[in-house]
Amino acid sequence: MAKTQTNWKVIIIALIIASFILSYSGGLKSFNLYEPKEVKVLKAVDYINKNLLQGATATAEGITEESGVYKFILKIGEEKYDTYLTKDGRLLFPEGIEIVATQETTETTTEVTQKKTCEEITKKETPVLEAFVVSHCPFGLQMQRVLNEIVKNIGEMKNYIKVEYLEPMHGEEEEQEDIRQVCLREEQNEKYWDYIDCFIKEGKTEECLKEANVDTSKLTACLNDKDRGQAYIEKDFERGKKFNVTGSPTLILNDEGVSEFDFGGRTAEAVKTVLCCGFTNQPPFCQTKLTTNQAAASFSADYATSDNSNSASCN
Repeated sequence: MAKTQTNWKVIIIALIIASFILSYSGGLKSFNLYEPKEVKVLKAVDYINKNLLQGATATAEGITEESGVYKFILKIGEEKYDTYLTKDGRLLFPEGIEIVATQETTETTTEVTQKKTCEEITKKETPVLEAFVVSHCPFGLQMQRVLNEIVKNIGEMKNYIKVEYLEPMHGEEEEQEDIRQVCLREEQNEKYWDYIDCFIKEGKTEECLKEANVDTSKLTACLNDKDRGQAYIEKDFERGKKFNVTGSPTLILNDEGVSEFDFGGRTAEAVKTVLCCGFTNQPPFCQTKLTTNQAAASFSADYATSDNSNSASCN
């Protein structure tokens, strides 16, 4: 059995290496050096599925950056392979031999794997869950989808949730959308979640402004006034810097970092539980059970995804 699995792995990896060298040297025009690592890896996996695999589907898990390349787990069927992708997208290769294991690496790994319990979370009478995102990050959208699901099912919880924005990572379009959402949050808060509910599906700004009944004159005034839109988002940037936030999404509860993955992942139930753990005395709505399905990343008309291990972020 072990021999069969090894042969399958050798065949798959050989095909991947050969195909990526040829393809990226003259093809895959959609590859963009300035895209986040998650998008590049997902394009690579999409290429594998469309051009190399028959009767099986590859997925990517645990996308990180390590030693100048992108590292992730390539899952094909029930088999999982540590895999690496160069930042220019030209080479994808299996395995990696670590020459020096430093103390710093060991300490970082220990810190990441240590989980926080509900009892360890700081309590307040009126907790605040801050979710730092950027509007075009696939995983920022994933978190907004989770929060939107919570607000749709437990309306009172929006009083304890604040979505805040990091400095843009994906160009001018994202920059403008971030400020637009901040203006809605600050000046038309009652429209904010209606707009987000629409925007996370396809990213159609004009249609969503209309669907959410946004006062576009007031919004335009906010966008054009540096003492309003720009000033609002600068406060978000400063808030993120205070907590050394670098990734979208990142959760801060009662001024302390928390991870949704300590409580079940990017699901409405997990994030609801995180927030409820921040109450000195939990209100009755904390007993409401929400979906435990992982939310879809990027723009999606559907809430759920079949990928139950997506812990990626935009950095």
